[in-house]
Amino acid sequence: MKAPSDTTLVVTPEHHETALSWLSVLHDQPTVAEQTRFSRWLKADPAHAQAYAEAQVMWEMTEAPAAKLAGEDAVALEALLKAMDAPRPAGRSRQPLMRWSAGLAIAACLVLMVSVGLGVQPQRWIDDFGADYVSAPGQVRSVMLADGSRVTLDADSAVAVHFTPGERHVELRRGAAFFQVTHTGEPFVVEGGKGETRVLGTQFEVRLQPGGAQVTVLSGRVGVRAGVDEPQQILTAGQRVSYDRTHTRDPSVVDSESQLAWRQGWLNYYRTPLAQVIDDLSRYYPGRIVVLNERLAAKTVSGSFPSKDPLAVLAALKSVVGFEQYEALGRVIVIR
Repeated sequence: MKAPSDTTLVVTPEHHETALSWLSVLHDQPTVAEQTRFSRWLKADPAHAQAYAEAQVMWEMTEAPAAKLAGEDAVALEALLKAMDAPRPAGRSRQPLMRWSAGLAIAACLVLMVSVGLGVQPQRWIDDFGADYVSAPGQVRSVMLADGSRVTLDADSAVAVHFTPGERHVELRRGAAFFQVTHTGEPFVVEGGKGETRVLGTQFEVRLQPGGAQVTVLSGRVGVRAGVDEPQQILTAGQRVSYDRTHTRDPSVVDSESQLAWRQGWLNYYRTPLAQVIDDLSRYYPGRIVVLNERLAAKTVSGSFPSKDPLAVLAALKSVVGFEQYEALGRVIVIR
């Protein structure tokens, strides 16, 4: 949230971070000395009062979703530490991070705002920990694999590659990837969302979704199944299918060239829920975009948007759909 244009106040990210820190202290039974120090800080600069007022508004709006994110981040951190087998200090045992998560209920909006402002996103850490190729938010990256196949990573995506004699295996750990597979006579399998896509043709995309994944074929054929014991669905050019952990849905016909235009810097939608559009757009924004209104999230959107300028896309969506938008630390956008 920005100060009105008719004021000369300059509220910096450091002001926001300090304000959020004080907000956390004051929500946790502050001592008389802490209240006195806060009062002195608040009166020292008008920008401090402005930053604190903005922090209070953001706290009220984001407490519930931030508490959820706190729990998710705690689980991700715990998994990351296990994966790294972090050593414990002598004579001390590491406390479960779920207990730490409960403590964050008091400072839930700090998880959403301060941690994002500092780039602290544990789930991204654990995704990247075992990945061979990673793309940053806003970056579309193309890499050549050892067999001559090419993988194009959508923004904020990660893959792990494991080639062995007899099978070429790729794990999509985050985001989405487009594959152009070179035929070598060995199977090429992409694992994502607990299911797999087995290459019978050449060009296709795998995109992770909550609980599963979505596969879109540009040319050739692929076989898709939700798990090793599930039946396989055969897709051809211009078809798409989604699966979760239990079953694969029936294929649908799509304009695959349009749906895969993110490779050329465009995001195309036809009657798509705003929540999905925001999720996609978040890959191109170096922070988090949170939609608080469920009815707003369900509204459908049609259009073609340039992925390189997510703020301009949000402005266009705001003019068409109509919503309130708030910013903090230059890294968090709240829509309601």
